[in-house]
Amino acid sequence: MVSEDDGQLLLKVAREAIESFFSKNQPNIGEYRGKFETRSGAFVTLTIDGELRGCIGYPLPIYPLWQAVSRAAVAAAVEDPRFPPLTEGELEKISIEVSVLSVPELIQVKEPSEYLTSIEIGKDGLVIESGYHSGLLLPQVATEYNWGVEEFLENLCQKAGLQANAWRTHEVKIYKFQAQIFH
Repeated sequence: MVSEDDGQLLLKVAREAIESFFSKNQPNIGEYRGKFETRSGAFVTLTIDGELRGCIGYPLPIYPLWQAVSRAAVAAAVEDPRFPPLTEGELEKISIEVSVLSVPELIQVKEPSEYLTSIEIGKDGLVIESGYHSGLLLPQVATEYNWGVEEFLENLCQKAGLQANAWRTHEVKIYKFQAQIFH
């Protein structure tokens, strides 16, 4: 569990990482390094005037939290294939959101219809895997778009490059996770 104060520090980590990318200076990570050494999944979402400008992250705990946030911030700024790279002039306009993720857990179901009662909108984020396809939606996405569970699953499938109803098959694996979100 990350405290609100630490969440604000993580926002600072993200902003400093992006600014350092543009200035070509090393980010000042000394104050964060010892505090955020635990490995954790994290996503960084960038918006300008409420419009998505980049969102990238790591669903699994492969990096220490400070590093996951730092890497995700830079990637969201300049590597999200849905958007042109952020420009230095846009730096002061961006709003940053950091999501610290729990480890995704496989949702065990006998029949795909059981997913409808196994997922809580506003609490659960989802990951889907099917062959070489995978996709992830953060918990706040369903709330932002006012989706029910079925719409959440359909959009998750489409994000993974699957048919919208692929969640109804036995060929997919769906995982859920929770996120602490800091603005």
